[in-house]
Amino acid sequence: MSQTVDRALSILPLLAEGPADLGQVADRLGVHKSTALRLLRTLHEHGLVYRQSDQRYRLGARLFALAQEAMENLDVREIAHPHLVRLNESCGHTVHLAVYEENEVLYIDKVESRYPVRMYSRIGKPVAITVAAVAKLLLADLPEHERRAVAEKLDYPSYTARSTPNASAFLRELDKVREQGWATDLGGHEESINCVAAPIRGADGRVVAAMSVSAPNVVVTADELLTLLPLVRRTADAISGEYSGRTPVKGTA
Repeated sequence: MSQTVDRALSILPLLAEGPADLGQVADRLGVHKSTALRLLRTLHEHGLVYRQSDQRYRLGARLFALAQEAMENLDVREIAHPHLVRLNESCGHTVHLAVYEENEVLYIDKVESRYPVRMYSRIGKPVAITVAAVAKLLLADLPEHERRAVAEKLDYPSYTARSTPNASAFLRELDKVREQGWATDLGGHEESINCVAAPIRGADGRVVAAMSVSAPNVVVTADELLTLLPLVRRTADAISGEYSGRTPVKGTA
């Protein structure tokens, strides 16, 4: 039975490359045409493949509907939280998770620092969008015309001398973040707080959330915090892999 399931599932990546006839499917699986036909008929009955008028098979609409439904029901916070906790245990600093919704970047999870000096941030609270590292990552992933439209609508408060001054500077920063794949806020919102952040991506490669590590200067310097960037990026990649389904959840078959 497991071999049958394995063969049936092997048909789907083949058809993702484009329509294929019975002979092509049989050749790819290394089975007789009669075996390939039985598998295709079963997949067809479930709407996972579709037989065209030219007798070739392609992926069925039901498969796309299932994928869309699964994506809509994914909870990035639930998936990310254990990873955020492990990162916090490793470095000791405050860890945030944020998403972009309705023109705001919001914290949806936070793991507190183990140090007595802590950040004033709350789950559900919008971030300072023009300076926050997580905001830069989320906005940098938008198509260019959307990035420009958002940037031109924003106000640019002077939180500190390092705050982003205007839309032009913000767009240049977003271009830089988009190219390098990570972001920082080094005293842009609060002089004494530094932050490094990395993106969490879905199956299509788009950024669905961003996570960060933040710490005050009295605990670590900006340069010391930047040494954590590889760890932050590995954590974000691990969350991305689990969220997108590329990486099996540890402990599952």
